[in-house]
Amino acid sequence: MARDPAARSRIEVILCYPGYHAILFYRLANALWRRHFNLMGRFISNAGKILTGIEIHPGATIGRRLFIDHGNGVVIGETSAIGDDVTLYQGVTLGGTTLEKGKRHPTLGENVIVGSGAQVLGPIKVGAKARIGANAVVLKDVPVGATMVGIPAKIVMGQKKQKIGDFTAYGTPTEDLADPIFQSFENLRSQLNTLAGRVQELEDELERVYAGDNEKNKNIGTPGSSSGT
Repeated sequence: MARDPAARSRIEVILCYPGYHAILFYRLANALWRRHFNLMGRFISNAGKILTGIEIHPGATIGRRLFIDHGNGVVIGETSAIGDDVTLYQGVTLGGTTLEKGKRHPTLGENVIVGSGAQVLGPIKVGAKARIGANAVVLKDVPVGATMVGIPAKIVMGQKKQKIGDFTAYGTPTEDLADPIFQSFENLRSQLNTLAGRVQELEDELERVYAGDNEKNKNIGTPGSSSGT
């Protein structure tokens, strides 16, 4: 209710929100999984995926008040760990990058927001209050309070103190932030302009030197000059 202004009542959430339904399926499947009823846990998890479009492995560890908005296409892997008050949008993947057993999925701290279509891959850590922009691909650890965008994702806003209760829809901050790829191209363009200006200065200097040498040669070859007397 607090993170979706479209929710008008609790009964609407209970009846109409697939993200809420997916969490209910997960809690039951996870309870079975922790008691080593693995097949039954996977069966309940699969039923939840079919009914909600959200796939949560029963082995994942999920804290309180996870909000999955819209939700279709969300995938949460087996060894994922999610802190309290995390928000995930549609198409998010918390995936693994190896076939090895053990920890292979991300760990998300408290109050993290992951925008639609974002991919957070591998046994990395996403610090508390971090923001992952839509369609970002995160392959490295994310500092506390950082905002990540791009492929691969880069920090566009460093460790920023977030007020308690701050919420940024889709992980996109309200401030105007430059695309890090665009910034890189702008830096390259600036350096090229500087180099081009320096080259022009050197060319002008060489022309003056050549012009002075030519003038000197002309004077040496002129009748009546010191060399011709």
